[in-house]
Amino acid sequence: MKKITPYIRNVYYYETDKMKIMHHSNYIRILEESRVWFLHEAGLPFEKIEEMGILMPVLSVECRYIKPLVFGDTFEVYPYIERFTGAKLELSYRIVNAETGELNAEGSSSHCFTDNDLKPLRTKVNFPEVYKLFKDYEKVEIEGKHGKEVL
Repeated sequence: MKKITPYIRNVYYYETDKMKIMHHSNYIRILEESRVWFLHEAGLPFEKIEEMGILMPVLSVECRYIKPLVFGDTFEVYPYIERFTGAKLELSYRIVNAETGELNAEGSSSHCFTDNDLKPLRTKVNFPEVYKLFKDYEKVEIEGKHGKEVL
């Protein structure tokens, strides 16, 4: 089973509203940040993916808000592969308060693989090493401050 560390950072002031609560739109940015982090941790940095001529457009993104993060909170994001077909990647995310371990939000995003002309790619055929990497990370162990998560 592959291991990665969670994506960790603080809530910045500019991300909050007048009540110092993180604005809902910023959670989507956090999902994107943690996806890029996940790829880096898995050994396939986004820059390398693009150098290979692969694009990963977003098909959909969702977020369910459970308990708001506030200015100064430190949070951990646990991204994991929900489903990978070789042509489509679906990720899920858990955003957790790093101090309390409370779940703040859950999200998901789906992506396809295309070439630079936005023509669909089947990674199993066109990029078998990329296909294998994603298959290897379909089950992952993430160790954070509040223990290990097997996702």
